Amino acid sequence: MTASPPKVNGHARPPVPVLGDWQPIEAATPETTAPATEVQKKPAAPQPDNDLVAKAEAEAIRAKAWAESEKERLAAEADKEAALKRADAEADAIRIKAEEEARKQRLANDRTERQEAEKQAAAEARIAESNRQRDEADRARAEAARVAAERQQTEEQQATEVAEAEDRWRGYARSFYIVCAIVALPVQVAAFYNPKALWLMAAPLMLEGGAWVVLKGAAAAVASHRPHWHYRLIAWLLAFIAAGINLWHGLIAFDPATAIGTAFASIAGPGVWDLHEHGRIRKRDGALSRKERRAQRKAERAEAARKAAEEAQKRAEKEAADKAAAEARQQLREDRQREFKDVWAEAVKIAAAVGSTPDDDAVWVRAYRNIEGTDPGESIESITARRKAEARVEAALSGTPVNTVSKTTNAQRAIQVKASRKTSSYTPVPPRRRRGDTPKFHTAARTLAADAKRAANARQKDQ
Repeated sequence: MTASPPKVNGHARPPVPVLGDWQPIEAATPETTAPATEVQKKPAAPQPDNDLVAKAEAEAIRAKAWAESEKERLAAEADKEAALKRADAEADAIRIKAEEEARKQRLANDRTERQEAEKQAAAEARIAESNRQRDEADRARAEAARVAAERQQTEEQQATEVAEAEDRWRGYARSFYIVCAIVALPVQVAAFYNPKALWLMAAPLMLEGGAWVVLKGAAAAVASHRPHWHYRLIAWLLAFIAAGINLWHGLIAFDPATAIGTAFASIAGPGVWDLHEHGRIRKRDGALSRKERRAQRKAERAEAARKAAEEAQKRAEKEAADKAAAEARQQLREDRQREFKDVWAEAVKIAAAVGSTPDDDAVWVRAYRNIEGTDPGESIESITARRKAEARVEAALSGTPVNTVSKTTNAQRAIQVKASRKTSSYTPVPPRRRRGDTPKFHTAARTLAADAKRAANARQKDQ
């Protein structure tokens, strides 16, 4: 609640209208004040000064109340403005934060969308690559199948051609054999013709037919993988007998041309058929042709030459390695003799005792240990140098100096200090000192010595 100012535009504020039943004291009606008039017969005289003071005080109180209320109002307005500003600032901050969050979300959405797009593109690329590989594999399989089919067809055609050629060759050989038999038989029949023994005319049929039967036996032996050489030998023997008969009788009864022709026919028929069987036998046994045998012999000679070259190279390398090892062994022997004369002499003795050589490893190790007391490669000098180096490394790691003043427990000891009970190393032994022979240390010197001892003990404890 705020109070009204006492003055407005330089004029006194009019009295405030009274609402309700409340009335100011000055405006009290006679009816309400009747009992008071009855008690106080004479009203008090007016006091103008007190009224002015009261009015001034009231005016001052009212002004003070107005000032306080105005101050509170201004403070409330300031608080309100500050609250509004804070609210605006908070709203701006919320709006900025929301915009930033929206921007981040938008960027995140864009990034997610790009990632999804990249994943989708990668998946599509993988699918396309897989499809391409599958298509290539299908094409490769189809091409392989086509090539295999063509090769199989070619092989079948070749096999068919070979079979047809074999059949034709077989038929031609049989036909040629029959023709040769027909040509050779008349002369043989004439040779065996005897009106008194007509049955001898069957002898030519026996010779030619016998050769044919024996050759068929050879074919059966070839088919059943049995020996066939004796069949073929008998067939050739019969053929030569028939040829001899034709040649003999043809020269006697006919002309030389007939004799030679019929003799050739007796041999040519079985010969051509045996040639056919010989080829079939070589094919069955997998025999190589002359060209293949020549190529095989050439490859075998090349392989033998290569193996011989490799063996020669290995021998040369072995000889070179043996020579280098012998030279290195001789150099080592000379180095040992020159550098370790005492050890070498000991090794010679040990080798003579055990029946070995001085440069043998076991003999040399034993001799080196006998003379030097260590394994080969070590010596007193090397061990001392290594220990000094290790001490320097340890000093560098621990931060302590390597070259100390003295190795005694008290470096401040002087000649007049009582010596230890150890035997003196002086020769001759100096006279023994007794208490009071020399003056005592100065007090300052004793203090410094005690401090130095305490410091040394402290360093030892720290280490």
